[in-house]
Amino acid sequence: MKDTDLSHLSWDDWDEHHNPRPEAPEFDAVVETALSRRGFIGSVLAFGSGAAVMGVGSLLSSTSAEAQAAGRFAFTPIPIQTDATVHVPEGYRWSVLARWGDPLFSDAAPDLDQATGGDLASSDRVFGENTDGMELFNIGGRQVIAVNHEYVNKDVNLPASGGDVASAEDVRKLQNLQGVTVMEVAQGEDGWQIVVDSPFNRRIHHNTETRIAGPAAGDPLLQTEADPEGMTALGTLNNCGSGRTPWGTYLTCEENFNGYFGSTDADFELPADYARYGIGHEGRYAYEVHDARFDVSQTPNEPRRFGYVVEIDPANPDSRPVKRTALGRFKHENAACAVARDGRVVVYLGDDERGEYLYKYVSNGYYQPGGPTDHLLDDGTLHVARFDTDGTGEWVALTPEATGMSEVEICVLTRQAASAAGGTTMDRPEWVAVNPIAVEGYCALTNNSRRAPGWTNAGGDLVEPVSGSPNPRAENRYGQIVRWFPSNDDHAANLFRWDLYVMAGNPGVHADANAGSGNIHQGNLFNSPDGMQFDTAGILWIQTDGDDSNEDGFAGMGNNQMLAGDPETGEIVRFLTGPQGSEVTGLTWSSDRRTMFVGIQHPDAPFPDGEGRLPRSSVVAVWRGDGGLVG
Repeated sequence: MKDTDLSHLSWDDWDEHHNPRPEAPEFDAVVETALSRRGFIGSVLAFGSGAAVMGVGSLLSSTSAEAQAAGRFAFTPIPIQTDATVHVPEGYRWSVLARWGDPLFSDAAPDLDQATGGDLASSDRVFGENTDGMELFNIGGRQVIAVNHEYVNKDVNLPASGGDVASAEDVRKLQNLQGVTVMEVAQGEDGWQIVVDSPFNRRIHHNTETRIAGPAAGDPLLQTEADPEGMTALGTLNNCGSGRTPWGTYLTCEENFNGYFGSTDADFELPADYARYGIGHEGRYAYEVHDARFDVSQTPNEPRRFGYVVEIDPANPDSRPVKRTALGRFKHENAACAVARDGRVVVYLGDDERGEYLYKYVSNGYYQPGGPTDHLLDDGTLHVARFDTDGTGEWVALTPEATGMSEVEICVLTRQAASAAGGTTMDRPEWVAVNPIAVEGYCALTNNSRRAPGWTNAGGDLVEPVSGSPNPRAENRYGQIVRWFPSNDDHAANLFRWDLYVMAGNPGVHADANAGSGNIHQGNLFNSPDGMQFDTAGILWIQTDGDDSNEDGFAGMGNNQMLAGDPETGEIVRFLTGPQGSEVTGLTWSSDRRTMFVGIQHPDAPFPDGEGRLPRSSVVAVWRGDGGLVG
């Protein structure tokens, strides 16, 4: 294991490396449980999505599809790309707003040292690594972006050692480059830039003091020798997707926290609950070797203090982040908020691992603009989604009666609670998006290469392909987007009906269900939908993090990309492509919606500075040359 190069593995592959599952059978071997393309279309696209309207026989050519799309979107769709830069439609422009290493404060170096990747002293004074979810807030007329930094690339961030984490100083630098950046931005003659030394600027990293709130706060499961009260944690880990509350705060989501922990004692017996969360003896960054807090043989409760949604107030740089344990503990992708008909706050949450679950939180209290809000994310009920094959579903409340667990255990061991309640295992539920002009929600199910007869998740729950479900394909390498329509147009309702907005695939390679749904054609091929965000006009923006080899089953898909989807017609068109090797992730808009900010994470290419320079995750600004609204 020590001889394997883990530097460039995705988190999903890293988990697989440490907890390998038996290989799934080939698609043909499970043809009886997989659906034909026609049967798939007829059974799960039943509620008027564009794919159902278009039908199986109406696969459009690239030319005809893009001609139709031009009338529905304010841009001409672009083709795939396989090069080292960003591409946007004709009439649009882009520039870099922020790159890893750019200073937030004038006491940091203005240029990144290419030999060292920057020094420890300034590592928490610069824009962090691997940008992900983000939101823009208008605070007294000033525009402030909160943006996640999901993880680090050791060989890029520690170039002098080739990625070898050799000291406590190396660990501290990596810890500082992750977490969250809050920064003011402004548009000037040279375009959008960071406002250096703004009073709103701050970095929240792996050692920032955070408050623990909600039912699990103070419980013995969260107590440590350094924090015997179990009320104050240090840091927020692996910040992936994001969200914003109705009252104007930022929600950052802790995803693959398991990979930061290990044990210096190879004989240490791991607690039983670790297995469900993938916590083992070896961490990804050698934190456990140089920082005792991440050595589970010394601090076995520390991993239970991560895996939460963390609330940050971007308007108050002196405020402490708050871990909201009532929203559950798992590999949170993002947090999509809505307000129910009666004023209760609803938060939709995906657990990004193969065979895990989709969740919903409903507050007990009611949101009143200008009223107190601190209790709204601490006092409520968490639910798990159950999807039935007749196109209906139910949110099952995770209560002590339904799970046989205490309220605290439900918050800390949420995956076990979802299993006990009988939720539907899903194909890696990533971002959830709520339509602002219709009562409906969408979840990107990015892929699941292990879904097969007899396969189970780490909790023993079956993860088989199920005809007529949101997860019908074995060896699902392309992904899909499921959407649901709450009963009575109320996000707090327990019942819903559902369909599949799109099933990604490649009709140029496959003739079965792997060709995708009817709204997939040669002009808009993509795989692994991941990030999603609605704009104020109700257009769904879809970002991908998938296979960009452009070969074999992925031929014609090119680099990862961002697409725009029309919920009414099902039409999907390509708007932006990222540099080779990158994930396109994170999306927000300027207050006037005339600039779009898009995240470019972990490029393999020397983006954005060119040959001979370190690749740097970045946020880019995109705008129309005529000054119109973006999209």
